[in-house]
Amino acid sequence: MKSVAVVDTGVANVASLLSAFSQLGVSAKLVSDPAEIAEASYIVLPGVGDFEAGIRRVHELKLETSLRDSFDRGVPMLAICLGMQMLFSESEEAPGVPGLDIINGKCRRLPDDVRVPQLGWNLVEPANSTGLILPGYAAFANSYVLTDCPQGWRPSWTRYGMRYVSALERGKTLACQFHPELSGAYGMELISRWLAGRPASSTNEICNPGPGRQPESSMTNEGFHRIIPCLDVRDGRVVKGIRFQNLRDAGDPAELAARYEAQGADEIVVLDIAAAPRGLETRLDTVRRIREKIHIPLTVGGGVRTVEDAHRLLKAGADRISVNTAAVNDPTLLRRLADAFGSQCITLAIDARRSGESWEVLIVGGRESAGLNAVEWAREAEETGAGEILLTSWDRDGTRSGADIELISAVTESVHIPVIASGGIGSVEDTAKAIKAGAAAVLAASIFHDGDRVVKDLKNHLKESGIAVRI
Repeated sequence: MKSVAVVDTGVANVASLLSAFSQLGVSAKLVSDPAEIAEASYIVLPGVGDFEAGIRRVHELKLETSLRDSFDRGVPMLAICLGMQMLFSESEEAPGVPGLDIINGKCRRLPDDVRVPQLGWNLVEPANSTGLILPGYAAFANSYVLTDCPQGWRPSWTRYGMRYVSALERGKTLACQFHPELSGAYGMELISRWLAGRPASSTNEICNPGPGRQPESSMTNEGFHRIIPCLDVRDGRVVKGIRFQNLRDAGDPAELAARYEAQGADEIVVLDIAAAPRGLETRLDTVRRIREKIHIPLTVGGGVRTVEDAHRLLKAGADRISVNTAAVNDPTLLRRLADAFGSQCITLAIDARRSGESWEVLIVGGRESAGLNAVEWAREAEETGAGEILLTSWDRDGTRSGADIELISAVTESVHIPVIASGGIGSVEDTAKAIKAGAAAVLAASIFHDGDRVVKDLKNHLKESGIAVRI
């Protein structure tokens, strides 16, 4: 059995990586000892968050020499997201902080005319078919990118506001700006090829991402819109009601998450609706069970009050953390979470109820008014460190009466980060209206749990309506 050393950069959720290798029948071990890296036959350098924090961790553990020596010796290396960026010479994110300089290049921030960070799926297109990368859809969570291909490396390209390098290959090194471990079957097949050292051109696979591929000329400037099933969890079971009242059992969270991934879900959101009101920690065992079943991004919320709470959830298998009540009660929490894990990892959940001509923020599972204006709170949260807004219309939640288009428009026009629209989705038409109002993604529950529609139904309708989605 192959053994893989996953470098403990301290700024990565490695649960999804370890799960991916386990499913492939490969033993993967989290390591932080330079000697273990020097002896490893396969090395994975993961990372999320801040460039300076990642590099500092590498230096603190004295890993830079082992990593450079392993690259020079041709040891198979897979660098992912921030791990890829740390291989470069430098990054605009941390001026004056040198990278590992294994690859000559400088990361630059994504342009201001798109929502940053880039969260979700996008098309990866290799420059040619001689390497490991096939054209296909992959999951991204990033704010900085490499714009020019370094000499001697084989690039793959992606467009988000501009054309940038989304993967590099040279010898036995593969560096991905996207997360292959969170990119479903596409990513799992890529990891398998990297382990086998088997270029895509030597397989029977066709260089085509599938019938949903859209030529670059027809792609939107902001990638693909997401469809996200939501699992409201209480006592380890998925429940559904109207405004969290009259709850009914909807099934096992791990089984539902796997079913929705198979239907084409772009990610899964899990909200422990009892954690905040009852003062309970989010159930880590539920998160672990879901992570073992899926290979797409997972956002978890409910009961997150501290950086330590978030760290436990990330360690259990979450990729992003959603906070609501605690962020209202402690305005410094968003900044501390963003400093620890990166803004792309932090989602602010806003439950908004109409109040006259505006909307007020609700907390504690909708039981209390926070005394905040929802639009102003979204703007403040962006400035404080949130990388995404999960915007729920409390008036529409569970009613299937259609999204609150005015609310969605008001918030999306006020922030420059992605907004997930939630509440009231009862038809495929509701989904399209929410996206046209400015939402980067749509979250729904009842329409899926009740079996009226599957994820693919919504995506097919969106595609027919000219909205870019991953099929």
